[in-house]
Amino acid sequence: MALTLTADDLPLLAAGASFCGTGGGGSPKLTELMVRPVFAEPVETVLPGELPPETQCFAPAFAGSTLLLSERLPGRDEFGPLIAVAERWIGARLEAACSFEAGGMNALTPFLFAPDRAVIDADCSGRAVPTLDRTSIYVERLPGLFAVCATGAGGVALVTSERSKDVDGLMRAAMIQAGGAGAVLFAGFTARDLLTASLHGHLARSREIGRALRETIEDPVATLAARLGATLIGEGRIATLTQDARDAHVHAAEVTGMDGSVIRLVSRSEHLAVLVDGATVAAAPEYIVAIDVLSRELIEVTDLRLHRHVAILTLPADDWWRNAPERAAKLFPSSYGLSGLDPEW
Repeated sequence: MALTLTADDLPLLAAGASFCGTGGGGSPKLTELMVRPVFAEPVETVLPGELPPETQCFAPAFAGSTLLLSERLPGRDEFGPLIAVAERWIGARLEAACSFEAGGMNALTPFLFAPDRAVIDADCSGRAVPTLDRTSIYVERLPGLFAVCATGAGGVALVTSERSKDVDGLMRAAMIQAGGAGAVLFAGFTARDLLTASLHGHLARSREIGRALRETIEDPVATLAARLGATLIGEGRIATLTQDARDAHVHAAEVTGMDGSVIRLVSRSEHLAVLVDGATVAAAPEYIVAIDVLSRELIEVTDLRLHRHVAILTLPADDWWRNAPERAAKLFPSSYGLSGLDPEW
């Protein structure tokens, strides 16, 4: 069903996108500011099945260092050359945009194109993910899929390959050449493809999550969990922060629970697993969220600090992942080289 969104919904969408980022994906605040002018009038979104099946679609995103993106503000104009190259490649106009990620700053990026292209309430991950091979369109190996990004100084690179890791590596090299951050887009798929190769309804879900966050801000965290249908793993102060000796990108925050339990939050670029007294109770692709109990800030991985009073909540992963364990394995902690943490599905 078509979803109509207004300016009042935009902060809710951003808060929901931050929640779905599960500690990563960059702050949606930047893209919220960028798309605000679009919401001067209500914006109507559609589901993939509400478009003609052959509608050419694309997923615009910002990639690279989120710190650089916040210092060097991007804009819609950065996508112009990329769209021109993509449309020339396929010989047709790109008519509709979906989100590449449901979590973090890229959840809102399609709204940059709302004035003249359809916005699809669908995404390619359900959360924030660090690599292309963990997105639905690459998991499903859609034929004809390609990526376009800037290489700096007016250059544009188009990459297509049956091996998603090759595309990921070449795109990262191009991004470094362009200065470490910039615009990318993914195309070569249709609305028909998105019926089965995307996750539907993330905008509607994010709006509801954002509304729950706002309306329970003065209530106990348990009230928020109940409102969301989430599991409150526990709350307490962060006692230690450690770095994995084998992978410097892996961190663990140990929380002394108010009930005496020991809660361990394992993170990389996103939160990947949570353990209670040594037993795994949730793991990616499930949503794992750390919230500051006092300020209700949704805490990114880089903002975990000693003695911070946090609550850990989890929500089940989208059915797109849960209904196919071979898909979900792309997001399990073991796919990051972390053993003994995968959920038993």
